[in-house]
Amino acid sequence: MSVSEPEIGPDTYGDPYTPKHGNGGYDVLSYYLELNYRVAPNRLSAKALVSVRPHRALSRLSFDLTGLKVSRVTIDGGRVKKYVARAGKLHIWPAGPTVPGVPISVEVSYGGNPRPASSPWGELGWEELDNGALVASQPTGASTWFPCNDHPSSKAPYRFAITTDSPYSVLANGTLTSKRVGSSQTTWIYEQHEPMATYLATLYIGQEPFVGLAEDPVKQTALVPRQLQAKFEHDFARQHEMVELFAGLYGAYPFSEYKVVVTEDALEIPLESQGFSTFGANHVDGQSGSDRLIAHELAHQWFGNSVGLTRWQDIWLNEGFACYSEWLWAEHSGDRTADYWARRYYDKLSALPQDFAISDPGPELMFDDRLYKRGALALHALRRTAGDPAFFDVLREWVSRYRHSTATTLDFIVLVGDRLGNAAVVLLRRWLDTHPLPSYDLPGGGGLAIRPSTRSKP
Repeated sequence: MSVSEPEIGPDTYGDPYTPKHGNGGYDVLSYYLELNYRVAPNRLSAKALVSVRPHRALSRLSFDLTGLKVSRVTIDGGRVKKYVARAGKLHIWPAGPTVPGVPISVEVSYGGNPRPASSPWGELGWEELDNGALVASQPTGASTWFPCNDHPSSKAPYRFAITTDSPYSVLANGTLTSKRVGSSQTTWIYEQHEPMATYLATLYIGQEPFVGLAEDPVKQTALVPRQLQAKFEHDFARQHEMVELFAGLYGAYPFSEYKVVVTEDALEIPLESQGFSTFGANHVDGQSGSDRLIAHELAHQWFGNSVGLTRWQDIWLNEGFACYSEWLWAEHSGDRTADYWARRYYDKLSALPQDFAISDPGPELMFDDRLYKRGALALHALRRTAGDPAFFDVLREWVSRYRHSTATTLDFIVLVGDRLGNAAVVLLRRWLDTHPLPSYDLPGGGGLAIRPSTRSKP
């Protein structure tokens, strides 16, 4: 989904929450990344072919690129007047102004020792592991490994050709379409046909073996350290049930397959990416201790990855829906009901400061756990008021209407008003737009659509 052209310069089209990232003047149509990575020296040699469609005649265009050196730039195979890489931006002056609406291909050769970039949310982007590499970009780390338009609303298809040392396996977004094994290096080619935001683009390089998980209702695979495989098989045994549940509630799984990585390293939190989630060794305990996290990351495939954000201000649309999906899975799996978890977290939130609205939390609080839980509570309030049939109809329509696109809180409010009426909008806005917690005592009812599974929890 393209964004209307702002009346600002080509290198200043930032989201208000991430003002130094994003670039105006064009839409990205596709990315093709050729990456050659040597693990031991953490050395990247790369080429990016980015197809863009200018909105207007541009005498200069810019991309986000951080910490890597550019050696060559061409446009449609021809030379450019000049290019400058500095302060997190790659500025390019074409040989002549671009033609509005006519696509051009920008090829950038670059390389160096990739490393994460500092941000208000910690170190983001390319991370060198003890034995491999991992990308964790949300919200502004994509520029640490390829030149991009790092704005949440800029979604495009990708093709990755990743060459690395042969003992290592590679996972990236999309489907593995080719694997070329050489004497010392192997090239892995992945194609992500569905449009993807830059912060969701990721890869993992490690020596863990592949594990097949399921073929139905969608292909599921994993990379798991051998010493953790028994615990992993226990903890992830019901992931295919989660896929079936969410597909029934929200609509068909939106991508061709789902992949999971478990790193040898411990990670503070699991990592969300498109068609794939990454967990640390500490998230696999053989006792289903990360059940809710498995459900949470899976739910992001519908909420955050297929239905993306037009702006970071509306992050609750990702996290509130994923958090509520944890409660729905618990209800289905024979654990506590969603209402139990809602009441529990309502009580916890009541004891915490009520100092921001989740519809506009500000960049400092956009990943605050209070936003996650209150977003889930807003959805539960809507469910209790509307009843299950109407509530889940709204969620399915939301996922269908904005499939592989982007949306805003206002878009969701309009949909709620159209389907559930003005009283539901008033209720929803009370949860989203005010600081104090609304009362938990809400009208509503309706039979439960989430029925406990007949299987016992592992």
